[in-house]
Amino acid sequence: MIETVKLSDKQRKARRGRNIALGVLLFGLVTLFYIITMVKFAAV
Repeated sequence: MIETVKLSDKQRKARRGRNIALGVLLFGLVTLFYIITMVKFAAV
């Protein structure tokens, strides 16, 4: 039997905030790598 952990509203809000921050960071890194790649190809 699997026991689940019940999160409080405060914990759920904190987790959501961290997930959004990680998503924004990941999107920023992908965008940065894309821009760097385009600049390198344009220089060739």
